[in-house]
Amino acid sequence: MTTLTGKKIVLGVTGSIAVYKSAELVRHLKKAGATVKVVMTANATRFVTPLTFETLSGNRVVWDMFSLPGTSIDHVSLGQESDLIVVAPATANFLAKAAHGLGDDLLSTLILAAAARILICPAMDREMFSNPIVQGNIRSLRERGFVVMEAETGMLATGAVGPGRFPDPVSIMEEIRHLLSDQDLEGLKVLITAGPTIEYIDPVRVVTNRSTGKMGYALARAAWSRGAEVTLVTGPTYLDPPPGAQMIKVQTAEEMREAVLGNYGDKDVVIKAAAVSDYRPRRKAQEKRKKKNGPIALQLIPTSDILAELGKNKGNMSLVGFAAETTDHMANARDKMERKNLDLIVVNDVSREDRGFAADSNEVRMIDREGNEEAVPLLSKDDVADRILDRIKALRTR
Repeated sequence: MTTLTGKKIVLGVTGSIAVYKSAELVRHLKKAGATVKVVMTANATRFVTPLTFETLSGNRVVWDMFSLPGTSIDHVSLGQESDLIVVAPATANFLAKAAHGLGDDLLSTLILAAAARILICPAMDREMFSNPIVQGNIRSLRERGFVVMEAETGMLATGAVGPGRFPDPVSIMEEIRHLLSDQDLEGLKVLITAGPTIEYIDPVRVVTNRSTGKMGYALARAAWSRGAEVTLVTGPTYLDPPPGAQMIKVQTAEEMREAVLGNYGDKDVVIKAAAVSDYRPRRKAQEKRKKKNGPIALQLIPTSDILAELGKNKGNMSLVGFAAETTDHMANARDKMERKNLDLIVVNDVSREDRGFAADSNEVRMIDREGNEEAVPLLSKDDVADRILDRIKALRTR
């Protein structure tokens, strides 16, 4: 995961009911290692006190440019010494001031004097957000180089349902990491598979596995954050879509095969992190099979080997596979790597409850095409994803 350690971030907070969610954003930023300084508008202080943000950020909060202690010119220094300015939530009033170059308070003046990149996260009621003037201001800001996140659609403070909802703080964090990353994978086109596949016994029952898609989704987030163009082919999961990725949703192994073979041709890297079903029922019953008093026989036949097909036709593409093992981990992985013509294989022990399937952490070993091994200790799957991408990058630059 792109670290924010040492990064200086200014968080601008305007007068929206969503301001309480900004407190959660400060917690995320601090946890990621960033130094956070909060600038509030006068209206924002009517929703949440500056003391709240001072406690969470560990820094003095400023809001009135005419009552600043000392001789510091905060509207200049904050905007020029920070790595990123984030305005969250941003009201329609703030969008209008930023779009038209007005500076009548500390935050709007800071924006005018800023040298850092600026990320804006709008939040307002449905009718206000949909107003053509507001939408025109958003377009104007984007044309001038501001990054304006899409507002979410959902239940709003007024009880209405529609666009204008404050983006989830986790999504804002992903955008921040993207903006502050080194973009060392810029220009790479990456296809990633994730999750399980399901094979139908009848319209109700399926054969599947324990994969949740967490590792593949972590790889998609990390690759996008580092500048890659990401296509994610995913089986059924409950996970939120990774930001920036082109999503292709599938269910069965055959659907995944068609999606992968139909989209890998122009890719520089393919990472097969999905747990594709090895077998499927020979026949899918057209109606639900009724329960009987006794055992039933289910005949299974092999599914297509997508990874092997890619290995036969990979050209200059880097091909990465996963080996989810319970015994003879390294021997099985080396055999799989040889048979399927891989450039890198990631081996993990799925018999452990604290790693592998369904867990938020993983411990893996990587083997490259030259036989070199690298052990990755137990880390979050986001951190493991970055280690895997580091190894892929190194392989491609040899």
